Amino acid sequence: MPDTRAIVTGHSRGLGEAIARRLLTRQARVLGVSRGGNARLASEHGGALTEAPVDLADDRALLRWLDGGALERFLSGASQALLVNNAGLLQPIGPLEVQDPAAVARAIAVNVGAVLTLSAAFVAATPDAEDRRILHISSGAGHRAYAGWSVYCASKAALDHHARAVALDRTPRLRIASVAPGVIDTDMQAEIRATSEDRFPSRQRFEDLQREGRLLSPDAAASAVVDVLMGSRFGDEPVADVRR
Repeated sequence: MPDTRAIVTGHSRGLGEAIARRLLTRQARVLGVSRGGNARLASEHGGALTEAPVDLADDRALLRWLDGGALERFLSGASQALLVNNAGLLQPIGPLEVQDPAAVARAIAVNVGAVLTLSAAFVAATPDAEDRRILHISSGAGHRAYAGWSVYCASKAALDHHARAVALDRTPRLRIASVAPGVIDTDMQAEIRATSEDRFPSRQRFEDLQREGRLLSPDAAASAVVDVLMGSRFGDEPVADVRR
């Protein structure tokens, strides 16, 4: 049985928590990276879960943490190493004239900057791993534009294109894919439904999905994502959707 170790960002709630739990039940050791910890996961899985309280919006804090060698220590000796870039921010929502520049900078730092930084650090920390996999949590918003979501759409498109370009590099023993998990019943969906239509004209579509019971549970979405991540064909397509 391989020694599998996985880094999951944004593991404190929602999809990230569900992905971390799925990996832990598959006997992987997990390093959760987020501003807050997850007491529930820690109580369920004890020493199999390591947590790093890092604000991914703070690039200096992220670099300090990486410089401290925590990633290398966690991944040392792993035969299979996984990185799940799950953490993401939806705000700011609305057209340019109402976007707070500080919120734009924070979203890009979390949704793009931290993802690219961690991906590079992950590969540098796993030179001897037999099997290395990077999965970005993407979205249909990466290829379909929505009014009011210019920052979110741009950030998800960036992850898709990052995966395409990294795949062309053909780094030894590395597979990568940017994967859309479907529409999930998380705090982000509640945030969408609470947004005024003048800022997000497509709000009604997401209200309808919730009312009709068409939102995936985080656990169901995590099951599909982890099946893709651990599958033999992972990375065959650098941009994927669990619904296809």
